[in-house]
Amino acid sequence: MNQNRPAKPTGSLLERAAEIYDFADALRSKATPVVPTPSAVAAKAVDSVFRPTADERPVQSVDQSALRQAGFVLPDGPISGLSEEFRIIKRQLLLTAAGGRQGEKILHAERILICSAHPGEGKTFCAVNLALSIAAEKDVEVLLVDADFAKPSILSTLGIAGSPGLMDALADPAMDVADCVIRTDLPGLFVLPAGRQTNADTEYLASSRTGAVLNALTAPYPNRILIFDSPPILAASPAAALAGHVGQTVLVVRADETTETALRDAVGLLAACDNIQLLLNGVKFSPGGRRFGSYYGQGGA
Repeated sequence: MNQNRPAKPTGSLLERAAEIYDFADALRSKATPVVPTPSAVAAKAVDSVFRPTADERPVQSVDQSALRQAGFVLPDGPISGLSEEFRIIKRQLLLTAAGGRQGEKILHAERILICSAHPGEGKTFCAVNLALSIAAEKDVEVLLVDADFAKPSILSTLGIAGSPGLMDALADPAMDVADCVIRTDLPGLFVLPAGRQTNADTEYLASSRTGAVLNALTAPYPNRILIFDSPPILAASPAAALAGHVGQTVLVVRADETTETALRDAVGLLAACDNIQLLLNGVKFSPGGRRFGSYYGQGGA
């Protein structure tokens, strides 16, 4: 990785992150870190639409005003530089989920893990924006999973009420995880809360029940994309355990903050995933670079 190398003024945030960080070199050495653990991220574009019309559970309203004020993109919001960036990011992930340009299939590519090396690098901001962007798709629905069990923030970010969640379903074999899924008033957006806090989060995630629970969330719904907001990989272990259950991973790196050492350590802990991409967050665009949104009368972000 070469942090002195300037970012190209073109290309997506995924591509520019790869330019700034010598990611290929990091991947080549990902099997050597002291604590090798699994990880990945997934996304899957498909054909049918999951809208549980028979489900009579109440729909919870997302606080769109608070999201807008906090700088998040909304499916029906104005076009901006940020919304265009996430459109490009999601398109690459959905393409991989659908089988890629060559038609190659990646196991569990519909499950996407969003993580970062350290706290404060923007992984929740990116996870929520990615989910909101995917919710705007016509043939795909998204389930945003709060997998940051120690410090869950998805419900408070969206302004919706709490309920049992993923950890409750993992800990209780009698619980149907589908009963924990929250329907929102944003078409295409569903939420699975983190659930109760335990001292054995990683052990539950590493158990055989996790695979069955996640299959119950995806197998019946071929058009469903799962976005996992996980704890920072170098601060807590659940992300490493989740890595073995997803097909794609997006590692959020903070421009001018995430170090080469942190990146290499993070990639090593996500070693179970062969499909890891970097997402550059907090980047300042150069004047000669693209300015998405200006074409539609909005300033670039």
